[in-house]
Amino acid sequence: MTTGRTDVTVPPPPTRRIELTVNGVTRTVETDVRSTLLDLLREGLALTGTKKGCDHGLCGACTVEVDHERVLSCLTLAVSIDGAAVGTVEGFADGEHLDPLQQAFVDHDGFQCGYCTPGQLCSARAMLREHARGDLSAASFDPADRDVVDGPQHLSENEIRERMAGNICRCGAYANIVAAISAVHGAS
Repeated sequence: MTTGRTDVTVPPPPTRRIELTVNGVTRTVETDVRSTLLDLLREGLALTGTKKGCDHGLCGACTVEVDHERVLSCLTLAVSIDGAAVGTVEGFADGEHLDPLQQAFVDHDGFQCGYCTPGQLCSARAMLREHARGDLSAASFDPADRDVVDGPQHLSENEIRERMAGNICRCGAYANIVAAISAVHGAS
């Protein structure tokens, strides 16, 4: 026995036109107002470097930069960043020339399966910028790590671990990730 109506029309979801500058290229896109930045990047713009891990903001695989600040793209509505500059892992390398962070991850074997690597790289770049401008973390107050010179505090391994805590590596390459970030920080 069929009791459902067949003449019901479901309206399409509301959309909005937004403009983003993604990896230096300005894009105008029509997006579902419910779409996350992650889904817009992967499905709308075919930038699949950013990964969908947990889809709950817990693993960091989806980390990208929005106006030079790291964000979890799975928790960010695309319409909320209309007019923003977005940086993804696809914007790191200059042709065949790797970004220093990418090269350090290769040199220090900072990845195994590589699934978390795009988020780790975006997070590390933003984290180094945060540290350079003097932003503090919980580890900034550890007396054992107080090696203050002129300018920002030395970026110790504990400090790197604290600042990168939101990025999970299921393979456990943390020591190598810390070494890679430390090498880049030491070179700057």
